[in-house]
Amino acid sequence: MDFLTSPFDWWIAPFTDNVFMRQALWSGLLAVLATSTVGTWVVLRGMSFFGEALGHGVLPGIAIAFILGGDTMLGAVIAALLMVYGINLIRSHSPLTEDSSIGLLYVGFLALAVVIMSSNSGAYSGDLTRFLFGSITGVTDGDLVRQIVISGITLVGVVVLHRAFLVMTFDEVQAQLMGLRPRLAHAGLLALLAIAIVASFQAVGNLLVFAFLVAPPSTAAMLVRRVPAIMVAATALGAIAVVVGLLISYHHDTAAGATMALGTVVLFLFALVIRSVSGVYNVRLAI
Repeated sequence: MDFLTSPFDWWIAPFTDNVFMRQALWSGLLAVLATSTVGTWVVLRGMSFFGEALGHGVLPGIAIAFILGGDTMLGAVIAALLMVYGINLIRSHSPLTEDSSIGLLYVGFLALAVVIMSSNSGAYSGDLTRFLFGSITGVTDGDLVRQIVISGITLVGVVVLHRAFLVMTFDEVQAQLMGLRPRLAHAGLLALLAIAIVASFQAVGNLLVFAFLVAPPSTAAMLVRRVPAIMVAATALGAIAVVVGLLISYHHDTAAGATMALGTVVLFLFALVIRSVSGVYNVRLAI
């Protein structure tokens, strides 16, 4: 109960006394900003499977960049964009549905990553585990600069394409009639999703980024209606999960990325319970 009896030592001191905690906090908040804005459209358009697939699809690029001694974030960007391009290519030149295209490339990219990882000595296992599960307490100033740039690109893209995304989400035919080019807008959304995932893998890892991408927007969608409000609420909920998750990890020596990701799911379940209870209560009042 130290968070109640010694609030300063529990809530504030870890960030004021430790540089790595401040770096981790900024990294987590930037990851939330990118994933919550793009994740809102992922949830509203029912693209969660694609988000999960893309989270794993960046692994070959990370593995190759790591082995060659290059920038793993650059490798992740290239792999993500290749996967997005591949999905659109298969979708355009085959009778397969988008889900089938995603599934094929999901398996292919994940298998390629496993092959690349397994072909190297066990000396790399610690670093590869860090890529899978994140290492938010080990981010550097350079990592933060890259996150700022990528998060900025994501926000600009979401703002510029907001009208196209909105109309396309609820009426793709109407979007085409309005000259909004829904196919191009869809490709833009996939690219922004790839960029948001790349901006987040350093913080929470590829296996946990899906929680940041889906859980806060899903929770926000139960609380508010308008799309901008969902984005703002999702960002706030994600920020709460980041702060509380980091502090729990610091005080109780748990995995930071997993603790934060679990926090997003706990917030969703909490909101779901409140919504269900309030719904039952309103029904009883109506009766």
